[in-house]
This record gives sequence, C-alpha cells and structure tokens, in this order.
Amino acid sequence: MKGNHRKEKRTAAWTAVLLLFLFLCWWLWRTGFFQVIHSPEGMREYIQRFAPYSHAVFFLLQLVSVIVAPIPSNLTTVAGGLLFGCWSSFLITTAAVILGSALVFQFSRSLGQAFAQRFISGKLWDRYGEIIRRKRDIFLFLAFLFPFFPDDLLCIMAGLTDVPFRRFLLLVVLGRPWGLLASAAVGSSAVSIPWWGMILLGAGGLAVFLLTLRYGDRAESAVIQLLERPKSPNAADDPQLS
Repeated sequence: MKGNHRKEKRTAAWTAVLLLFLFLCWWLWRTGFFQVIHSPEGMREYIQRFAPYSHAVFFLLQLVSVIVAPIPSNLTTVAGGLLFGCWSSFLITTAAVILGSALVFQFSRSLGQAFAQRFISGKLWDRYGEIIRRKRDIFLFLAFLFPFFPDDLLCIMAGLTDVPFRRFLLLVVLGRPWGLLASAAVGSSAVSIPWWGMILLGAGGLAVFLLTLRYGDRAESAVIQLLERPKSPNAADDPQLS
C-alpha cells in the first residue's frame, strides 16, 4: 500500500509539472511566439520585448523547446546568439536543454507509455524503437551529438528503456552541447560556415554515425577485452628469475 501511495504521489507531481509546461506553451502562443518561430531575427525581437527579463524568458523558452517538438532549439539558440552573444546564449541554452532532457526522461519513466504516445508517432517508434533498445548508449550519444536527429523525442523514448538516469544524463551532457555551441556561434557571427561546408560537415557526421552503429559493438567489445586483459607478470614476480 505504501509503495502504491508513493507512486501515486510521484505521478501526481510529474503531472503537475507537465501541466505547468502546457501553461507555458499557452503563454507562448498568447504572446505571439509561434508567429515568429521560423525566423531567428523575429525570435530575437520577441525575446527582446521582455527586457530586463530577456535572459529568463530565453531560458524558459529553451526549456519548453525540449518538450514541445515544433520549437527548434537550434534555431532559438541562433536567435539567442544574435541577442546575447555566443557564450551567454550557449550557456543558457545548455543549462535549459540539460534540465529539459532530464525532465522529459522522468516524465516518460513516471507517466509511462500513455505519455510517450502523445508525442511520438508510430512512424518514429518503428524507426527508432528497436535500435534504441539494441544500441542504447551508442545510439543515444550519437543522436544527441548530431543535429539531424529528433533528440528531444529520443529523450522520451529513452525514459521507457532500462537505461539508468545518471547514465542518460551523462550522455546528454557529453552529446547535446556541441550542436548548441555551433548554433550560438553562428547566431553571434563568431563563426560563418558556407553552404558547402555545412554539406561536408553533415556528410562526415552521417558517415561517422553509420560506421559507429555498424561497428560500435565490436569496438566496445575490443576495448572491454583490452581493459580486462590480465597484465603480464613483472620480472621481479617471475619465478624463473627468482
């Protein structure tokens, strides 16, 4: 009975947090954010309207973007780079994305399949469901590292697997910030990448991703075997030399 009561309290708490996020989404809609969602310059002007609380609004916006898939966090990071500069945009976004990823993971783990199905289509389940179970850590890290995967939705799917929360959080911290840093740098004009450079980076990233998925298990096994291999005895311990 006590275990069921604790589970009900946890579910109620997560449901309350989810309702808060839904309220924030409603607030974004009322304030006209979704009308400027596809324009970094329009988003910059939108965020700037809330000065002197622009940084806080930007943080909330990035936090909500992890849960609400139509909000592209990389695009909002570009807008933050335009407004706050590279490092401020990057640090605010990284903190929000890590927190949002952890919350989404716990939403999915606490609320279960019914919650996940509200956000993930059957097509996405068919595409990523089996691979996220078989190549769990490797796939999640690479999906977080490269910008062409629905990493926010993968956080929801990861919550339904047996991956420990701390390991998931480590994968997020190691994988997700790099694309955000690139977006913040582009938005602040700290770096300018031509269209052909973007194509080369995308092609190279895809090649690394496919090779890692194909040979990742072998590489992982080889590293484990190398670490577990017993050390050769030292000369002083060799009985033949005693």
